[in-house]
Amino acid sequence: MGRKPSRGQLTPLELEIMNVLWETGPANVQAVQDHLTGDLAYTTVQTMLNVLYRKGKVKRALQGRAYVYQAVVSRETARGQALRDVVNRLFGGSAETLVMSLVKSHRLTPAKLAELNKLIERSQRGESA
Repeated sequence: MGRKPSRGQLTPLELEIMNVLWETGPANVQAVQDHLTGDLAYTTVQTMLNVLYRKGKVKRALQGRAYVYQAVVSRETARGQALRDVVNRLFGGSAETLVMSLVKSHRLTPAKLAELNKLIERSQRGESA
């Protein structure tokens, strides 16, 4: 049986809606719906925005008769949360195992491996990335 995403994790539809807010900035339900792929009903988008609001991922402000929603969580924070979840669930909490899996599956090109090595060296010297 599938596991329900934790409070911190975004479902695929939530992520799609957050991507709209990250790209467009504050938006009302109609504007978000217009940017989404597929044919989602207005009420579905409204419900999902309210779920994101209850999860603390977006804030909302009443403008006229409609709420305008704005992302509270940055894209980088959401990526970090999702990555921690993947590392914990699929790699036993080991980021090294994840990286080794990427290397073994040829998902990291030699150029990306060289870039990764530079990041590691900078990190070891105490420099920011």
